[in-house]
Amino acid sequence: MITRCAVDPSGTPAPTAIAAALAQPGDADVRALQRARAFAEPLLSGETLDTGEPVLAHADAVADILARIGGTPDLQASVYLVYACPFLARPREVIAKAFGDALADVAIETNKLIQLQRQARRVAPAEAGAARGATSALDAAQTENVRKMLLAFSRDLRVVLLRLASRLQTLRYHAAVKRVPARALAAESLQVFAPLANRLGIWQLKWELEDLAFRFLEPDTYKHIARLLDEKRVERETHVEHVRQRLERELAALGLHAQVQGRPKHIYSIVKKMRGKSLAFDQVYDLRALRVIVETVEECYRVLAWVHAHFSPVPEEFDDYIAKPKPNGYQSLHTVVCDEQGRAFEIQIRTRAMHEHAEHGVAAHWAYKEAGTKGYAGVTAGSSYDAKIAVLRQLLAWQRDLSGLAHGLFDDSIYVLTPQAAIIELPKGATPVDFAYAVHTDLGHRCRGARVDGQMVPLNTPLANGQTVEIIAAKEGGPSRDWLNPEAGYLVSHRAKSKVRAWFNAQAAADHMARGREQVERLLQREGKTAIKLEELALELGYETPDAMFEAVGKEALSLRAIEQCLHREPAPPPQDEVVVKKARSAPQGQAGGVLVVGVGAVMTTLARCCKPAPPDEIRGYVTRGKGVSVHRADCPDFAALARRHPGRVIDVAWSGVVPAGPHAPVYAVDVGVQALDRQGLLRDISEAFAREKINVIGVQTQSVKGVAWMTFTVEVSDATRVSKVMAVLTDVPGVQKVWRR
Repeated sequence: MITRCAVDPSGTPAPTAIAAALAQPGDADVRALQRARAFAEPLLSGETLDTGEPVLAHADAVADILARIGGTPDLQASVYLVYACPFLARPREVIAKAFGDALADVAIETNKLIQLQRQARRVAPAEAGAARGATSALDAAQTENVRKMLLAFSRDLRVVLLRLASRLQTLRYHAAVKRVPARALAAESLQVFAPLANRLGIWQLKWELEDLAFRFLEPDTYKHIARLLDEKRVERETHVEHVRQRLERELAALGLHAQVQGRPKHIYSIVKKMRGKSLAFDQVYDLRALRVIVETVEECYRVLAWVHAHFSPVPEEFDDYIAKPKPNGYQSLHTVVCDEQGRAFEIQIRTRAMHEHAEHGVAAHWAYKEAGTKGYAGVTAGSSYDAKIAVLRQLLAWQRDLSGLAHGLFDDSIYVLTPQAAIIELPKGATPVDFAYAVHTDLGHRCRGARVDGQMVPLNTPLANGQTVEIIAAKEGGPSRDWLNPEAGYLVSHRAKSKVRAWFNAQAAADHMARGREQVERLLQREGKTAIKLEELALELGYETPDAMFEAVGKEALSLRAIEQCLHREPAPPPQDEVVVKKARSAPQGQAGGVLVVGVGAVMTTLARCCKPAPPDEIRGYVTRGKGVSVHRADCPDFAALARRHPGRVIDVAWSGVVPAGPHAPVYAVDVGVQALDRQGLLRDISEAFAREKINVIGVQTQSVKGVAWMTFTVEVSDATRVSKVMAVLTDVPGVQKVWRR
């Protein structure tokens, strides 16, 4: 472990001190640390970070921070390898050969995360107004993605600790050289890194990250609180020292070996308490604070009893975090008491083990060793399985705290970047086509190629965390039907799939419209009605626009016969009580489909060919001129058009309910429409599906347009419920996109 080193004015350990520490003899891990620094030094010498800090000095300081929170030499060695990565042609290969796969993985993953976060900050707003509570200057969505990225890379806790230590050193450097960092960096430190350090229980890093970030985000408030702290510092410190000596003396007399020390006061925590509880500065109790460290839990409560017996406790300010630890595992007794002069101060009481955990958090319990196939991503717990579980729980809790998400720690998401450094969240296994649609629907439609980290890749290549994706797009065009083939692996995200389907549906609608327009115009020419206003004709038929009417004709939802009838308006029918209909030639059961005309005797009926009703369809009747009653389905568009023009001819009809059995049982011809991706054997597979359901097919019409097959099957059924069953079976035929009753 690196020993405490001298610090130069830049806020980083002096190189000579680091070298002296490294020169001390030690075990294999210490020698690995020495080798790692010697390996990185010639690469990093003379290089600077984008903050202006020398890279080697930054690495030395980060290693020292990790040493102070209990990080092993192995973890410290990885610091130098992280910053050496950008200067190596094949970093993973070189580092793995010299230091092993475990350290190579940590170095590569951490370096990748550094690049991602740097690019994320570049796209944050350059300037945003500071609000109370140090509201972030980052865009909310980008901040959320930075948090998610940290989670995505936290499969190895070493990566997280390296980033925490590095960010603290960056803030220290800016404070030392009196240079204000980018606002996005300070806001990210306060909103992302400090809460993560808190969740992991690393108090030393947490409070310093908060104070430094707050100092840069709200300098006026920071200076005001600092000035208030300085005004009565001598009086306050004198009082604290007096109480400290008394406590130490009295507890020793009780046989308790207690260490009593003043507790540091952190400006950001003071501001948060003042704002959260609407307190004045003088009302903040922990301006005067002491910490008592003993050996056992039983001694903690003995100290508490003595304190409450000799000072006046403030009941509402007592917290027992030993009986009920904080979510990050923190344990301690907190109490606020007043002395004889009424001066309030806080006392924290804890064991040495609790104090170690409070200061160092998970770093106090986690050993960074190679663990073969066992352990957590190559990391094993130094204490027990429970220690590993505890850390994972804290990361899960941190995710819930900050993002409000209930997903697991390692949900099925990846995070990639656009060339402009915007972070895009995608489902695991997503491809460049998914990425293109996530950026913009039009970009997805025009996607023709992709570069990932500068290299051309096939469009069905799965993407990985941290990659930068550039889409090569055509000036115009649409998606390929191959993208919808799940076996080809072009699309994973539901959003991209729905966008592609919507595009092809729109194309089909355009084809229907063009085909319908052609048919309608041909009909108008044949009837000599080319001067008719199409808008009025569409409204007459129940459509808002001519295009809607054309589309209905193109997909056979509206027949040309209905338009022809509309063009040749018939004279108004006789009054309802003078309707002339033909008598049926046979008994009611001999009528078409067993249809009864409600309120009228035996009347000749025919089933309309436009909609081909079958029981138990809801039906309506229309009195024709001299041909009896034409029976339509209630939802038939042609019937709706006839009913609007001649409402007096509409008549109620119903199925007779008499169904002869045996060979004389009636059957009904019904049309079933199918839309499918055209392929070899499609017609055969659909016909086999009808055969399995024992459905007799008496007619087939099919055509293929731009790779899409449009089919109409006329089948014989005893009732319409059979049609619903066979339609469900047809949807399982490979390539079938849509099935409907015509």
